[in-house]
Amino acid sequence: MTAPTSAAPVTPYATLLGFTRYVDRTGPTKATFVGGLRKQRASRHGFNPHGQFVKALKADVAFHTGGTHLAQVADLVKPRWRPLYEALVPGATTWLHSLGEPAGVDLAQTRDALAMLGDLPVKINPQFGVRYADGRAEAIRLHFDEAPPSEETTLATLHLMARHMDAVLPHAEPVLVDVRRGESYRMPTDVKPEQVEQWLAGEAAAFRAIWSTAA
Repeated sequence: MTAPTSAAPVTPYATLLGFTRYVDRTGPTKATFVGGLRKQRASRHGFNPHGQFVKALKADVAFHTGGTHLAQVADLVKPRWRPLYEALVPGATTWLHSLGEPAGVDLAQTRDALAMLGDLPVKINPQFGVRYADGRAEAIRLHFDEAPPSEETTLATLHLMARHMDAVLPHAEPVLVDVRRGESYRMPTDVKPEQVEQWLAGEAAAFRAIWSTAA
């Protein structure tokens, strides 16, 4: 009779959303958060409630419809998600209008990239890109939380997207959009990338250590 085989180890891994939420936490909440991510990865469970919302926003950019799809999307989702979508639509519409004339903006295809922060893989996955008539392009990452993005979340998100922009959307600028408030965040001009890199490397090392102890 053969001995039962143990389950394969769950290797450390984070999405951009997971890692940036982690760096925004302090003290014991960091360990609790990483433990939750590890369990989720082990169970392979996960659901994105914003999927149809993102599709509607992308459709308004792609078809130059200025918010028509966004205005309808809350009526198309299951009733349990309707309050969430109704809270997101006004800010998203404000952001969409801030891009300028709908005909002057096109949807740009982005690609996911895998960043290595030391030994920690982090999936860089903006939702989409936009390209303006003058040739400028932006890779867009959406922030859906009720609270505005913190300075740490914003800095980590923009830095990691910029770090891999050649793979994500060449020559584009990374932009974090606070959907509920319709505000855009770009990398501050006075930021020193090497300092951000050191900070994130330390956070990644701690993330891996917590992940291992949660096994």
